[in-house]
Amino acid sequence: MGDDATVKDYLELLDRQRREALDALTDLDERRLWQRPAPGEWCIGEILDHTRKLNASGLPLLRMAWLLLRPWAMLRRRAPYPVEIADPYARPSFPMGVGWIWTPRHRPEAPVPLAQLAAELEAAHARIRAFYSDKDPALLGHCWLYDPLIGRLNLIQSLRVGIYRDALHYRDVRDLARSLGGD
Repeated sequence: MGDDATVKDYLELLDRQRREALDALTDLDERRLWQRPAPGEWCIGEILDHTRKLNASGLPLLRMAWLLLRPWAMLRRRAPYPVEIADPYARPSFPMGVGWIWTPRHRPEAPVPLAQLAAELEAAHARIRAFYSDKDPALLGHCWLYDPLIGRLNLIQSLRVGIYRDALHYRDVRDLARSLGGD
């Protein structure tokens, strides 16, 4: 069950894993960011931009849920609420081939520097932090959403699912960087 520290811890994890993934790219030649490993596969730059786009696209839904569901959550605020959720991306049945829905804006045909990718991803995370930071966790924990692939989850669990998703993409970034001669 939740407490005030959980949201803060999740936001710190969101930022920390982003910094660690970007740190793994510091020794990589920037041209390699835009080198596709195989035809039809995304390069590091595209994966990072896709991650930014996913983070940005979910925020309007969270804002709408907060606006609509907060009055109901206020009635339940003293009741316990879950904050943990299993990693849905670890389930063998989870469909992983839906990234094409959030295609990257930045492409190998028009590459941008790593600093720009990092700044845009950091800005998307800052907007997520701003959304969560000033809200009572007891209310966030009682604003419920439904995702057809994940099931029922509250706004705190939704943040955690986003962190799992980012971690999956950052693992791909680090693996690809290693294969291209980075750390």
